[in-house]
Amino acid sequence: MNTATESPVGFGTNLLERNARQRIERASVPLRTDEDVVGLRRHVRERAVAIGLSLVDQTKLITAASELARNTIKYGGGGAVYLDKLADGVRQGVGLVFVDSGPGIPDLALALRDGYTSGGGLGLGLGGAKRLVDEFEIDTRSGEGTAIAVVKWKR
Repeated sequence: MNTATESPVGFGTNLLERNARQRIERASVPLRTDEDVVGLRRHVRERAVAIGLSLVDQTKLITAASELARNTIKYGGGGAVYLDKLADGVRQGVGLVFVDSGPGIPDLALALRDGYTSGGGLGLGLGGAKRLVDEFEIDTRSGEGTAIAVVKWKR
């Protein structure tokens, strides 16, 4: 895990600065292989435990992170994820920003619909990940890439 904040991919997005005022700490993890996804799951669990997320919320965040990481690799050709420790007053959270330089998502509304798949899967990825977190935002640009920011707050 790297603590640098420079993007290793060419896609520039404002989502990298989302929640900047609440950010206490940032690290980045490259996403190129299945082993990177396994490592990301471990890092997300560590952050979730450190702020005291419930086991249910830990599982939701790790599941969403895993799905988005796999999408970054499969559809975006690889990229990176930024892990943020967030604090908003007494409220603490974990933020993740996935970034790739892939082809972008041609029809975002369709891609968020349950049952839609462009890769032969079940089509639950983006919509399912969105339901598992407290905040979800996508910036996608044709031919440039996709960035997805998610946050899970401690309740």
